[in-house]
Amino acid sequence: MAKEIERKFLVKSDGWKRDVESKSNFRQAYLAALDDRSLRVRIRDEASAKLTIKIGRTALIRDEFEYDIPLEDAEELMRAAVGNIIEKTRFRVPFGGYVWEVDVFAGMHAGLVMAEVEMQCGNDRPELPSWIGREVTGDFRYSNQSLATEAGQNLHVFSHSA
Repeated sequence: MAKEIERKFLVKSDGWKRDVESKSNFRQAYLAALDDRSLRVRIRDEASAKLTIKIGRTALIRDEFEYDIPLEDAEELMRAAVGNIIEKTRFRVPFGGYVWEVDVFAGMHAGLVMAEVEMQCGNDRPELPSWIGREVTGDFRYSNQSLATEAGQNLHVFSHSA
């Protein structure tokens, strides 16, 4: 069983841009969304797709199962989404021995920029880059599941041009 261990933060400046090593465009949608589990479909760069199951009550550590699926199946599953389809560009930014993933949202969440860092264990304490803002790990409003399924949220956004 795979474990996802990550912390999530708002981004307060565009200092991360100088260290980007790669980027990908994502569209993702939720097929099921409960308090302690979700079923998500994600299309990456319009070229590949994954089905992901996440189970767990804490935002820091959850069980995660991820499977490649045919792109055509993913497109069909997107049409069965609960709520809205999330659109974002993910930038991979190495810093302090970790790879930070900076998500720049488009569509209905344009202007929202968040960063997450995956860790090996819950006790890891990665150094925080200067462009990192307030931690939102555990704040459900900033989860992708909430962004897709909850309407009319008032979230902090960082205006920039990606």
